[in-house]
Amino acid sequence: MSEVGAFKKLDEKDIVSTRTLLHEAIPITGTIIYGTYPENNIKNPSHGMFQSVYDYPYLSSSANHIFDITIGASTQSGEYSGITSMQSKKRNIYNQMSQMLVGYDVTGSILEFDDDGNILAGGAKIREAIIVPFSRLLVKDEIKKGTFSMTLGAGQTYADPWASTMTITDASGSNQYFVNSPVGEYGLLYTESPVSGFTKCGLLYYQAGIAVLTASVLTKLMRADADIRLNATNNNFDSLLTGSTIQTIATAVRQRIQNVQFNNTTELNSTIYFCRANHDEFNYSTNPTYLSNSKIRVKTNSTDEPISYITTIGMYNDNNELMAVAKLSEPLKKTPSTEFTIRCRLDY
Repeated sequence: MSEVGAFKKLDEKDIVSTRTLLHEAIPITGTIIYGTYPENNIKNPSHGMFQSVYDYPYLSSSANHIFDITIGASTQSGEYSGITSMQSKKRNIYNQMSQMLVGYDVTGSILEFDDDGNILAGGAKIREAIIVPFSRLLVKDEIKKGTFSMTLGAGQTYADPWASTMTITDASGSNQYFVNSPVGEYGLLYTESPVSGFTKCGLLYYQAGIAVLTASVLTKLMRADADIRLNATNNNFDSLLTGSTIQTIATAVRQRIQNVQFNNTTELNSTIYFCRANHDEFNYSTNPTYLSNSKIRVKTNSTDEPISYITTIGMYNDNNELMAVAKLSEPLKKTPSTEFTIRCRLDY
């Protein structure tokens, strides 16, 4: 290690990289989702393929996008042949989301959403999917595993959806999750229903910030005694899936969401540089004001110790180009009888 002028080269032991995960609680109340702004915060794009929810009337500059709701159906679905409204769009949405979140098999065919995450073992599939992508503004880098919950109204009638409720959680996400998705890690969603108990009902993709619910969450998992009536004309989910637009179905689903809550995650990467000023280093300054008539200002006699004051750390690349500057809160007096190790942290 050599020192040239005011520069000192750092070696590997002087540089340490760290990673810190910051979490923030995100509560989304039902009053925002379906009540506060009489639908003024709900945007239905002209293409009709999804519905967007905002935290404020969406025409306002203060509005922030919260999440979308859309519906997809696989061509292997038992309901697919009976779909008379927007069949191709419901198929395309399912294929688009599944190819992004699940991927392809060895033949190049798009894989379906798997009920238990064990794609290679086959098993039950989610073929009628309610898909809820959350805004990156809320999710940040990912949803923290084991913190997600969504409460749905399980009342039989449209007029009284909150007569009973069911809660959907990723209860096992903190220690049981899958990594066989192109978009990262995902966990299983479970219901805690007064009828069905603890049952698998969907998938939660943590880094993508997308929840995929099976359509049965609004039918047999909610109530065993009767179909759920999802709108004012007493349609159940099956009749909506086959005979209604995506946005009509999204509205019916949205009006059953009482609240959503999760913790997001921000990954903060840091590199720490230990800048060491040994006893025989940096005792002189290259500042022109350090000299007067070619004499060091801080020395009265030639035998006096040199003195300098450290105020700034500059980080340079291999070409001696300044890349970053760190300012000290107060100057440090440096003499041949003192040494300093200054810790500089670069966050990104």
